[in-house]
Amino acid sequence: MTVPNLVFIMPDQLRPDFLGCYGADFIETPHIDALAARGVRYTRAYSEHPICVPARAALLTGMHALRTGVLDNGLALRPDYAACGIATWPELLAGRGYATAAVGKMHFYPWDARLGFGYRRIAEDKRWLHVRDDYFHFLHARGHRKYHGDEHEGYHEYKGAIVNRLPRELQPDHFVGEEACRFIREYGDEAPFALMVGFPGPHCPYDPAPESLAGLDPAAMPAPIPDAGDTPRLRAGNIAGNRLPWNGVDYAEFTREQMLRVRAHYAALVRQVDDEVGAIVAALREAALLENTIIVFASDHGDYLGDHGMIGKGHFYESSCHVPLIVASPGLAGATTRDDLVALTDVTATLLRLGGADLPPHMDARPLPGLGLAEATGRERLIGALGGGWMIQEGSWRLAKYATGEATLYNLAEDPQEGRNRLADPACTGLARELDARLTTEVMRLTVESHSPERVYVHDLSGDPAFGREGWQRPYPRPVGD
Repeated sequence: MTVPNLVFIMPDQLRPDFLGCYGADFIETPHIDALAARGVRYTRAYSEHPICVPARAALLTGMHALRTGVLDNGLALRPDYAACGIATWPELLAGRGYATAAVGKMHFYPWDARLGFGYRRIAEDKRWLHVRDDYFHFLHARGHRKYHGDEHEGYHEYKGAIVNRLPRELQPDHFVGEEACRFIREYGDEAPFALMVGFPGPHCPYDPAPESLAGLDPAAMPAPIPDAGDTPRLRAGNIAGNRLPWNGVDYAEFTREQMLRVRAHYAALVRQVDDEVGAIVAALREAALLENTIIVFASDHGDYLGDHGMIGKGHFYESSCHVPLIVASPGLAGATTRDDLVALTDVTATLLRLGGADLPPHMDARPLPGLGLAEATGRERLIGALGGGWMIQEGSWRLAKYATGEATLYNLAEDPQEGRNRLADPACTGLARELDARLTTEVMRLTVESHSPERVYVHDLSGDPAFGREGWQRPYPRPVGD
């Protein structure tokens, strides 16, 4: 293989158990499954920051969210990140001669920023109705606009599970798929390229085209995991957050029938994304580029879809933080499954190493195992962080602590549905204490490292004559790792 093209496909809010290659028998996802059939599928991949913007900022920089400071959707990378010694992965690959492109949802602030991508075609989150992106103009030229979910029949009654008033060919995921194919056809042979494709779906509203729903029976959907009552304040916050105008749906009463309908509509959106993945692979094949292209497929986080009585994401339950992760490459022989513990952010280091770029020493990301890359190992533990919670996952155990004052300890091997909180179990007292100590140590370390740009000195200034003279100025911002 010569210098490979890199395609990173990232649907928004896709949980792995709605893909055939991850065991779903109620839906067909042949194109995503085909990626797994010619590559490596990771069964224990997790988003350490399971909300859109924190996950994406960590991916851009390869740095943990406690170090970027981006811990909720209202935060963004500081604009002087380059002066802080930080480069995004597209900037680093551009330095290796790659043409870099971003198509679809990136969730940057400002929304039209490039952050290292030389080419952009933008279709932001389905909830950003006033963003005048490329998709906005695409709709306007065809006599349409972006519609809020509550402009659809049954939006509140069916908890966001509706039929989109736009035909499928005008919906955002199809627009993104078409634009990705356009880039491949028009620019794919000019230079090795690194293309990120961000699908707005299957994020809510759960608004597929009617034809995508064909054959998806709500009664055949996997049953939602019951709420064990361990985190009632988390659930209350989840309900309150979804009542806000961006969504406007009240999930205080969320029946099993409504949950199953939501799941069927979500599955239909997954089908639509799968079709677009197939179109992208076909475009690569038709342009004679597929045999020199490595495809990485992952998502920023999952979706509760009624599990634990919640919707969306934002906590450290499996439904929220477990993500699909597949790497398909012509250099890999057949389908391989890996059960190494890996972080979503490890995609960043993997893309860089696949593209021949060195990893900056300050990066927390590491190359994924099973791809023949140097420095590639699974992780002993993961440290998750958002503005409202912290998590440590080690072996089969996951301890999570939340700003609500609630905490959970689950053994994922024995209790994959997280129905038995072991925190008060006397047999787990020592384990819980050890995990909490390691979590605290790591949070402290990462918090200190997050202030690298403000650091005056590393060891000592007492022996520096320049410091003792009038007019001395501290370096600011001090580059990370300096």
